[in-house]
Amino acid sequence: MDDLIFLGIESSCDDTAAAVVTGDRRILSSVASSQTDLHADFGGVVPEIAARAHAERLDLAVEQALDQAGLALSDLSGIAVTAGPGLIGGVMSGVMCAKGLAAGSGLPLVGVNHLAGHALTPRLTDGIDFPYLMLLVSGGHCQFLRVDGPDDFTRMGGTIDDAPGEAFDKIAKLLALSQPGGPAVQAEAALGDAKRIPLPRPLLDRPGCDMSFSGLKTAVLRQRDALIADQGGLRQADRRDLCAAFQSAVSDVLAEKSRRALTDSPVPVLAVAGGVAANTQIRAALEQVAAEAGARFLAPPLALCTDNGAMIAWAGIERFRQGHRDDMTLAARPRWPLDRHAQPMLGSGKKGAKA
Repeated sequence: MDDLIFLGIESSCDDTAAAVVTGDRRILSSVASSQTDLHADFGGVVPEIAARAHAERLDLAVEQALDQAGLALSDLSGIAVTAGPGLIGGVMSGVMCAKGLAAGSGLPLVGVNHLAGHALTPRLTDGIDFPYLMLLVSGGHCQFLRVDGPDDFTRMGGTIDDAPGEAFDKIAKLLALSQPGGPAVQAEAALGDAKRIPLPRPLLDRPGCDMSFSGLKTAVLRQRDALIADQGGLRQADRRDLCAAFQSAVSDVLAEKSRRALTDSPVPVLAVAGGVAANTQIRAALEQVAAEAGARFLAPPLALCTDNGAMIAWAGIERFRQGHRDDMTLAARPRWPLDRHAQPMLGSGKKGAKA
């Protein structure tokens, strides 16, 4: 089935994306429209604004993706779309767009878990075999997954509170840096002294692969306030040192937990995906851990670390090969755990497990 050609649609957060991918792992096109400017004044993503922007941009993104690929809808084998988890308004926009395209063209429709898109990206970029260990680390998610198949994920650990990307954004806000916080904090950290200001490494004193970043964020806040009280303000050097100390703490936690995950479940590959995977210090630390464990380290190109349509198209192809099809009853889901047998880490609500 290498002759498959899928359109992938992604709209789970603040990037409107579409891409065309083939069954033999060729990315024929990949289009992404950022909403950073729309949310800049609010210090974070506003769900209602994001949903409206997706509704306005999705058809344009699909048209551009098809044009770049030199294809028409009739040339496709199917349509894959993020059906969750994510901001429900954005997910609904994508699902409704995909349903309309599928109904009008008669093409098969495949709903995809956004997290599976990230987790299966190494299969798209490098064609690796199962099983492998995936560290999914982004603004909304952080978990270790043993990947044994396109729909076979075992969660080995994850964050019990804030995701690292969320923590980066909040630290940037605390220090009056621009959003998104990850690139801004990394730029300041490169000029700072990571050893000047002591910060904790949460949960390293406990066994297992679970993580916590909320207390680390609070520790940065207290250090910032102490500096302001002592000096009557925050100097540029203080800001840089705080960023460097925070980034090093996150890197140390992720590295040690990755070491434990590889020990608990030895596999030939440690892969990392998600927006935080673009952080160079974190990548370097994880690469060293993999080398020490005798595993190959694999990180997708930066453009495929963040949310994109290509990963959704590929995950759709993987599910399609397994015989999966959806119809017009496909529903948008704000929550959709990959490991359906694991206990929810952040509790449950009326709509299901939160993580």
